[in-house]
Amino acid sequence: METIAIERDAGVATLTLTGKTMPPRFFDELGDACRDVAADPEIRAVVIRGGHERHFTVGLDLKLAFAEHGALFRGGLAAQRTQLLALIERYQASFTALAELRVPTIAAVHGLCLGGGIDLITACDIRYCTADAGFAVQETKIAIVADLGTLQRLPAIVGQGHARELILTGRKIDGARAEAVQLVSRVAKDKAALWNDAMATAREIAANPPLTVEGAKRVLNQAVRRDVASGLDYVAAWNSAFLASEDLGEAVSAFVAKRPPKFKGR
Repeated sequence: METIAIERDAGVATLTLTGKTMPPRFFDELGDACRDVAADPEIRAVVIRGGHERHFTVGLDLKLAFAEHGALFRGGLAAQRTQLLALIERYQASFTALAELRVPTIAAVHGLCLGGGIDLITACDIRYCTADAGFAVQETKIAIVADLGTLQRLPAIVGQGHARELILTGRKIDGARAEAVQLVSRVAKDKAALWNDAMATAREIAANPPLTVEGAKRVLNQAVRRDVASGLDYVAAWNSAFLASEDLGEAVSAFVAKRPPKFKGR
């Protein structure tokens, strides 16, 4: 795999994101990585970290996504809408595979975690970060309704009030605020301490009876699975119909030109 590296050590698998962004192929490779880990009976916990020096991930690589799938984002009739629906559902499936992985998962976040990064970490069981981490539901600011799991999973983690504030503003929060709203449960002083904390927790989990841990995770997931699945279906249908807009085109143009966008609600 090009976008994810997998290492195994004493019952713990480490998935390292190899780039700063998530190119289109990342989503298929995340699903492949989850299936790889799930098939290994020796793995009892997973840690996910960013391989970029400064950041965990800044989310979807917009330039590559528009280069590969741009026609689907610019309107079209039923055929194009159906293709976009299938694309959204395929990307959603990668994070669902992570959320439903049989073993517990820990996200270790340093630097920025934006957009698709929030989809990724909210699909994990436990989240830690460094003090200098920054989190944002970036899609809102670029005229996209987040459609890969954040809207379904974030409210269950931080509560409706905090979730709606983060989602509707697109505001970035730091590690301290993330801990205060319970998006993360531990803040480390730096990457080395973060990695030590994440691995210590993973090893603690791995030392527990594996079938009991798996059973506990299955039961916890069952309580939210139906609502998450229904919400994912709804947002996929919504975006396949309404994603194409003048505001989205403006957001992309502003991003390329490195200027503030001017949205008109069209």
